[in-house]
Amino acid sequence: MPDLRSFCLPPELEPKEIRLSREESHHLVTTNRARAGDTVVVFDGRGNEWVCECVEPDRHEARLKVRFLQKARPLPYAITLAQALPKGKYMDSIVRMATEVGVAAIVPLLSERTIVKVEAGADEHKLEKWQATAVEAAKQCGNAFLPTLQPVQPAEQFITASPRTHDLRLIASLQPGARSLKAVLKQYRDEKGRAPKSVAWMIGPEGDFTTAEMAAARNAGFEPVSLGPLVLRCETAAIFALSILSYELQNP
Repeated sequence: MPDLRSFCLPPELEPKEIRLSREESHHLVTTNRARAGDTVVVFDGRGNEWVCECVEPDRHEARLKVRFLQKARPLPYAITLAQALPKGKYMDSIVRMATEVGVAAIVPLLSERTIVKVEAGADEHKLEKWQATAVEAAKQCGNAFLPTLQPVQPAEQFITASPRTHDLRLIASLQPGARSLKAVLKQYRDEKGRAPKSVAWMIGPEGDFTTAEMAAARNAGFEPVSLGPLVLRCETAAIFALSILSYELQNP
């Protein structure tokens, strides 16, 4: 895979040339030092990749000549990360690493123990920032698909909607009785005769979800899953959970 990658949404599926935005041009030409004749792969985050030749390495509007279009194969499963908003900049790290793992969607949650307060109108700015973080991560790891970033929403709203959209629903839990992921997946395969194609995983804030939130999730069909005997920070828990789930789904 070529090292030079850029993000763009061309107006047509088979363009003859692609002109990058100012931000992408700056990253390609100034940061990555692309030169005329270099091969650049442009992706749209939907699985389409255009293999191009850089013909005009302008840092304000780079121009690329399209050689051919190739389509990346999507993963045979879709994981949705429903993450209670952590404090500080940890959500940026979670979005970045979740993109590298290959999640299909990320849903920022407001739970009862969420410390972060999202002011009216500020969620749109946060989504734009997280989207930029996801694009940067996808360029670095070669992922042709960007996760869908949903608006910030209350945890109970996601819990209510999830049964209609996911085969399997998981919630990371510190409470007694939570089972291992391997046991939950085995039960699902034994009952359904196949691996789940769409999985939602809820990760709580520092201090975990409240008892009431846990009860609501269980009533909606969420399976409490233990991430081990140690108490993990929420950003560590998110990537740990996504990593082991991805591994199990890739190796049924």
